[in-house]
Amino acid sequence: MPFESPDWRLDDLLRHVGAGLIQLPDFQRDFKWDDPRIASLLASVSRGYPIGVVMTVETGGEGSRFKWRPLQGANNGASQQKPELLLLDGQQRLTSLLQALMSGKPVRTADSRGMSIERWYYINIDAALADNGDLEEAIVAVPADRIVKEDFGRKVVADYSDTIGECKAGMFPLRIVFDANAREDWSDIYKGLSNGHRIKWQDFRNQVLDSIHSYMVPLIKLTKDTPKEAVCTVFEKVNTGGIQLNVVELLTATFAGDRDYYKAHGRDFELREDLAKVVGRFQGQAVLDAVTYADFLQAVCLLSTRQRRMDFIPTPGSSSQAPAISCKRADMLRMNLAQYLQWRDQLVDAFRWCGRFLTQQYVFTKLDLPYPSQLIPLAVFRVLLGRKADNRGVFQKLRQWYWCGVLGEMYGGTIESRTARDVEQVIAWIEGGPVPDTVTGATFHENRLMSLSTRTSAAYKGVYALIMAKGCQDWLRNQRLDFATFADLKADIHHIFPKEWCRQNGLKGRVVESIVNKTAIAYDTNRAIGDRSPADYIPYLEQRGEISPIAMDVLIASHAISPRFLRRADFRGFFADRTDQLLGLIGDAMGKAPIRKQEVPNVDDPGSFVEDPWSIKG
Repeated sequence: MPFESPDWRLDDLLRHVGAGLIQLPDFQRDFKWDDPRIASLLASVSRGYPIGVVMTVETGGEGSRFKWRPLQGANNGASQQKPELLLLDGQQRLTSLLQALMSGKPVRTADSRGMSIERWYYINIDAALADNGDLEEAIVAVPADRIVKEDFGRKVVADYSDTIGECKAGMFPLRIVFDANAREDWSDIYKGLSNGHRIKWQDFRNQVLDSIHSYMVPLIKLTKDTPKEAVCTVFEKVNTGGIQLNVVELLTATFAGDRDYYKAHGRDFELREDLAKVVGRFQGQAVLDAVTYADFLQAVCLLSTRQRRMDFIPTPGSSSQAPAISCKRADMLRMNLAQYLQWRDQLVDAFRWCGRFLTQQYVFTKLDLPYPSQLIPLAVFRVLLGRKADNRGVFQKLRQWYWCGVLGEMYGGTIESRTARDVEQVIAWIEGGPVPDTVTGATFHENRLMSLSTRTSAAYKGVYALIMAKGCQDWLRNQRLDFATFADLKADIHHIFPKEWCRQNGLKGRVVESIVNKTAIAYDTNRAIGDRSPADYIPYLEQRGEISPIAMDVLIASHAISPRFLRRADFRGFFADRTDQLLGLIGDAMGKAPIRKQEVPNVDDPGSFVEDPWSIKG
């Protein structure tokens, strides 16, 4: 990474900042240092102690194409100045020094409690020159009116509101430290108050002011050839506040710096504002509440990098390869505004289609969505396929890919590589190519059912949706559990053999909490069941709902449950049978048979197995 490392005089550096020749990339946070930190910084400069390196990047290259803004305290008109450098590290220090030493205005800061205050900063000459004097204690902050009060403002203890008051108190105002004329005028008044002040002033100038005037700041300057992803990485590594930038912030600053858009529209493009409108167009589809701004931008990146790959024409004799499809952070940071605008509206329609697709898979809410990240490639598929995505054969392939991703748990963790690979392979598969890795590599083991117990697992949510997709109906209300009734019935997943019944019958742990012992029923139905045995609550529901035993058996069977096991409260028979039925649903969805375990637990002697599925252990 090319860079230069010159040392700058502090006064020259601050004049560049004040004039707007050094500004902030717009992704930088606001100034936030409090009064004690500013006082400590001023003491360090007064001693000639190092305050750390300042890091910048030259403007004019691709790596610095961000919207910029002046530092707080810069001169009027600085915002109209095109900067020569953008400040990556040192904002808090330079803003503090600019406001305290050069702005001619009180510093806008905060007290130790975080309350906003305005302060002028002084050096107490006597304290600074005292033997074993502590310059930290010699730095004094006073209110904006330069009058120090006590007793809740009722008593004035010091008045520095004019030069005479400052000189009598021996309080040198740091606001004039770099203003030669003002400094000389102040010293003339100070020296004229007492014969001893002349020698004091000379000592103060030699020991303190000369240190400030000659203070050098080490500066690292990244050249304009530095790529944008490197600029952002460097910022995150060196920033003393530990700020982690997200792609939305960085691209907001990048797109706002698009000069072509500004020339055409007379204003900067505000990406965050535009994304709010875009995502707002998903309203009405609760499951799409899971889509974040970053998800949308990843989809844009997949489409733009795929287009770049499709447009690649190798140079004769060159060994260069076509660029990869990607949604990695570095590639997202290379996106430009034109690419975003090219794909934005198509993706809005595609995400709406994703909402309808999920409804057909019986996924209705954000809470029940197995993998929000899987919507990113799914939306890209819809853009690339258009209306062809709804053709029966194509739709079935997309459905198989979706369920292999969910039940094979392929979209957990870092998924950028899988997402990019799927965009290439799934489209090729639909056009007659080989089956994609996500489909061929997905497996579901029977033992996994035992550990699916909460919504923290994508496969748990997937099995839940498959149970509803089978056509399950509520056991009390004469309604099927689908998109139209899901919210009204307050449907959720509940135990079939209630937890209390299981406890009383010596059952505990994974078999009780497994998805095998759960199904989707209405809130009222679950309350009616309570802690009863299935052998008791089924006749009760028949009576309350005026349902015949035959009709009730049909309702129970719609949940992939054999009624005979519930009617005789046979938990072990139920568990084995329902395991088989759920594995059948999973196999149908994935287009491949689940992997069965070699042996079925001996329920009469569960201790004979190393891993005991009927206990809480394991």
